[in-house]
Amino acid sequence: MEEAIPVILGPTASGKTSLAVALAGRIEAEIISADSRQVYRGMNVGTGKDLNEYGAVPYHLIDIVDAGEKYNLARFQDDFQQAVEKIRAKGHQVVVCGGTGLYIQSLVQGFSDTYIPENTMLRQELEALPEAELDRRLDAGLPSTRKRKIRALEIAAFRKAHPDMIFPEREKYDFSLFGLDPPVEIRRARISRRLQQRIQQEGMIAEVEGLMAAGVSAEVLDYYGLEYKYITAFLQGLLRYDEMYARLETEIHRYAKRQMTFFRSMQKKGIAIDWIPFELSPEEKAEYIMERR
Repeated sequence: MEEAIPVILGPTASGKTSLAVALAGRIEAEIISADSRQVYRGMNVGTGKDLNEYGAVPYHLIDIVDAGEKYNLARFQDDFQQAVEKIRAKGHQVVVCGGTGLYIQSLVQGFSDTYIPENTMLRQELEALPEAELDRRLDAGLPSTRKRKIRALEIAAFRKAHPDMIFPEREKYDFSLFGLDPPVEIRRARISRRLQQRIQQEGMIAEVEGLMAAGVSAEVLDYYGLEYKYITAFLQGLLRYDEMYARLETEIHRYAKRQMTFFRSMQKKGIAIDWIPFELSPEEKAEYIMERR
């Protein structure tokens, strides 16, 4: 019987990658990324891949699709299963590392609704409705955002139209979730320091310029997240440099807070997360996981 797969999660700038590498090196493991943006090639700085941290540790689900493509939860679930099979065929263990809460939740709970396709016409109809009408149409358990409410109604409509449809079974794995949650003041300082480094030293603006020159539209870049959204607006002349920088810094802090809110919501759904004591060193944190996985 395979051991439970350790999952290292936490908000941005919490030290997930360095801990995953330290753990993988000790248990002869390979790392699978659970990050919705690091799948894209050519988006290294803005997504914080930090590939130099991996050293000799192999990693998966990073740089697997071209910028400009849309990558979704269903693809992640399928790609994850293929990566696990590939790693275990070599006799190695698996470590999951990432901050995309929905991806991690899907692994633990095994979502099958991701097979249900988008319904463009229904979405357009639902988008035109006021929030109260969306809530009325949902039978129970209101999702937290308008986008998720529309998706829930889309799924309900599909299931009603295809009551006998059987979805493919994905492999089920056991997971042990470990969280990193630095004190807020430390997290904020790390985020601000890292943003300064990425913009002023690592070429994040040049990265976005390159993506635009390669034909990636402003609309798609906006979809790819905060760094790409605000730097694109700056390059289009819609924001001054100081405005872009200040807004981006503020929004990344807010994003980290939202990540923690999502992880707490996972716990409320019955998903256990073992929060690792912050004061431990990376090696001690790796030992903590090895003792409790």
